[in-house]
Amino acid sequence: MAIITLTTDFGDKDHFVGALKGSIYNELSDAQVVDISHRVSPFNIQECAYILSNAYKSFPEGTIHIVGVDSEPTVENQHIAVLLDGHYFICANNGVIGLLTSEINPKKVFEITLPTQTTESFPVLDVFIKVACHIARGGTLEVIGKPFTALKELKNFLPSVEDKGNKIVGNVIYIDNYGNVITNITKKFFETHRKGRNFVINVRTNKITRIHNNYSDIVNFDLEKSKRNGPGDSLALFNASSYLELAIYKSNLTTVGGASSLFGLDYRDIISINFIS
Repeated sequence: MAIITLTTDFGDKDHFVGALKGSIYNELSDAQVVDISHRVSPFNIQECAYILSNAYKSFPEGTIHIVGVDSEPTVENQHIAVLLDGHYFICANNGVIGLLTSEINPKKVFEITLPTQTTESFPVLDVFIKVACHIARGGTLEVIGKPFTALKELKNFLPSVEDKGNKIVGNVIYIDNYGNVITNITKKFFETHRKGRNFVINVRTNKITRIHNNYSDIVNFDLEKSKRNGPGDSLALFNASSYLELAIYKSNLTTVGGASSLFGLDYRDIISINFIS
């Protein structure tokens, strides 16, 4: 039984997601269709890659992932099917796969060139579903297209090292449901350039000098409650995906606010780390 996942920026108001699922079941009545997210910010490639990279590894190998973000085909945004880390990805060559392959090389990459391919305005339905169902039936990538080597890389989405190795400059790539701010600085990148030095994380006018192991690590339970850090206090940690995250302990974005609102941070805003010798 095939597992097909859907990651899109279609939202949940319109008919698009329902049409995708109906089309899959029309071709494969026993398929398992799983929604990863339909609330990716419109055309936000980096956010899409972050969500997808953290979700796909939980699925069994052979799962087929349809990515419906910025999927309209152009001469620079080809439709591709990729075999990566034992999983199939069907998407546009818009940088999503390039971000996923920063540490893992794909086994196969094919440009989709279906003989009946049209230029309709809903390519996820008209093209991606057909390719997904073909793979689910045991079909190969060689049948649906031709080998492709020009994966788009978005190097400007990666953190940089400045000031002769004394500074990391990263960006906000995702804001979660709690208002926690996730940056593109990974633990591996941080430790590689830290080299055991002390550091200061600069968040607007705020400075953070410690990275916690988990959220509740900010609380010293040996102190009286009135003297402890707790709900409403800020912290930094490397999250379960090993990305540097800025958070407000037990925050609620819709009431008291979260790190994004309290720090005044949004997508692509800069976060810098200075190393102190």
